[in-house]
Amino acid sequence: MAFIDYYKVLGLNKSATAADIKKAYRKLARKHHPDVNPNDKTAEQKFKEINEANEVLGDPEKRKKYDKYGKDWQHGEAYEQAQRQQQSQRQYQQQGAGGFGGGNFSEGDFSDFFESMFGGGGASRGRGRSAGFRGQDFNAELQLDLRDVYETHKRVLTVNGKNIRLTIPAGVENGQVIKITGKGGPGANGGPNGDLLIQFNISNSTKFKRDGSDLYTTETIDLYTAILGGEITVDTFDGKVKLKIKPETQNGTKVKLTGKGFPVYKKEGRFGDFYITYDIQMPTKLSSKEKELFNELKNLKS
Repeated sequence: MAFIDYYKVLGLNKSATAADIKKAYRKLARKHHPDVNPNDKTAEQKFKEINEANEVLGDPEKRKKYDKYGKDWQHGEAYEQAQRQQQSQRQYQQQGAGGFGGGNFSEGDFSDFFESMFGGGGASRGRGRSAGFRGQDFNAELQLDLRDVYETHKRVLTVNGKNIRLTIPAGVENGQVIKITGKGGPGANGGPNGDLLIQFNISNSTKFKRDGSDLYTTETIDLYTAILGGEITVDTFDGKVKLKIKPETQNGTKVKLTGKGFPVYKKEGRFGDFYITYDIQMPTKLSSKEKELFNELKNLKS
């Protein structure tokens, strides 16, 4: 993976304060957000880089390692641990201990490790075995609509110039992250590749509110149907259904359609429930005759 200068991505230099980083991130994130730049691949890639830069520079510990080790910052802890072990080995040798005593690295291993991580010809000397380190994890975001995740389907996602084919299970949640093993950055010295972490950002263009696998909606019915009963047709996520309205239905009445909600994640054939709340619409612009009839009803009830 090519080295990305996170300071340059945010338009800052290394002297930037935490407040500077936060301010720059918010400004650029708003400018390049996919919702502001629909179908703009350049803006989408820029938005990912901005988030990646903020994730590293916005964390004091990660920023410290990044400033010290640059593109190899994720291996900084392993480097420092190996360095401490090498220093301890040298102290033992100077004190006549005759060796490191139970360590997993020889002196040649340390040299090869340092050289492989930070350049030079140590690994070519062939002393000992080289230490393998796991590659960097990649993070990506995928923008979808609620209708897109009603059924399981396949997508091709381009990450760092590579096309990744993935199957998106029905019922995936907004903000959910899935991991694709081995599709991240390459490992060092024969170590395993990192993983690809994909976060789903799901918008909702429907009139239904989603809560897990359950769906909610409000349906308006007129006063006469509410009082006398009748039949209405309502939209569900996968089509229309007819419902019978009981006489004297009260405003705010909620009915449940079992199994007509959203797919349950990774539970093939299982669905949540669909809840409908009735909103009774009062008549307006009554004629004289209608007012007269309502008065008659009022007198009958008194």
